[in-house]
Amino acid sequence: MWVRRILKNLQTARKRTCETRIMGDVYWRFIRSTIIFMDLPIIYHEDYVAPLPPGHRFPMAKFGLLYQMLLAEGVADRSQFHAPELLGSEWIQLVHDDDYIQAYCNGTLDDKAQRRIGLPWSPALVNRTCIACSGTVLTAKLALECGLACNTAGGTHHAFPNYGSGFCIFNDLAIASRVLQKMGLVRQVLIVDLDVHQGDGTATIFQDDSSVFTFSMHCEVNFPSVKQKSDLDVALPVGMEDDEYLQSLAKYLPDLLSDVNPDLVLYDAGVDPHQADKLGKLALTDTGLFRREMQVLSTCLAGGYPVACVIGGGYSDDMKGLVYRHSLLHRAASQVYRQYRL
Repeated sequence: MWVRRILKNLQTARKRTCETRIMGDVYWRFIRSTIIFMDLPIIYHEDYVAPLPPGHRFPMAKFGLLYQMLLAEGVADRSQFHAPELLGSEWIQLVHDDDYIQAYCNGTLDDKAQRRIGLPWSPALVNRTCIACSGTVLTAKLALECGLACNTAGGTHHAFPNYGSGFCIFNDLAIASRVLQKMGLVRQVLIVDLDVHQGDGTATIFQDDSSVFTFSMHCEVNFPSVKQKSDLDVALPVGMEDDEYLQSLAKYLPDLLSDVNPDLVLYDAGVDPHQADKLGKLALTDTGLFRREMQVLSTCLAGGYPVACVIGGGYSDDMKGLVYRHSLLHRAASQVYRQYRL
């Protein structure tokens, strides 16, 4: 819908005088060559990777390896990548309590709060946390400009206003929503969370905020043990496979888009529903994940809804296989971006 408005204006101009029509034709060709065929925006920063102790179960290396795979396999070229700038604390304060922000950033959280996060504190991890949130904000802005954009990190949906949990420190989905609302760029946001774990932190943050609709489709028997109440929760049985999963998604997503009518969709494309995921308990294949991405992106874009994507969770000892699964989002997004000539 973003380019269509421009093209419609140009079509109107073509009906005017001969001189104006010639100028319109020139401008028409310029717009088509510069906007319609522009490549998918992808967001990455080298600080998405921070050192962890050897053998730590969080797969921190995947963010840098995903960037390398997208380049090495020709999914994207360097010109498509955008690096975020570090956000200010005032952005984080739109979602998180100041005492929690200061305690985390200064390394003064108590041991219990630190264990709940599951990641050992370091200045590098503080920087990594903030730059990843900045990346999701940039992804959302570029999605509004271009129709579709993808981060190579993000999806920290277990972070609550006053504490972190499950490898999530600050909630980038919530921060991006609030920042763009604060800037007057959006009013209504739809968060589509397809990570295998419920987006409990996100649900809590927006439980009394009708301007952000939270939709979480997750495995019913999985972390977190105590679920929060999203605007729409769809709990899936253990072992669900591709076709049934995609049918469940198709049952809800189109109506959600019509009912919520969002200015922006934030899509958490966690790959932990995969059959090989260590923390998943569902049974999607690589093909199923790719079909999911195509289904979500095509459904949104066909309705004229811009989509900002984050990669969400994914856990495996097979790092190459895990990174490939994350790359399916960018492969599908690149295809859909060209298909809709954004």
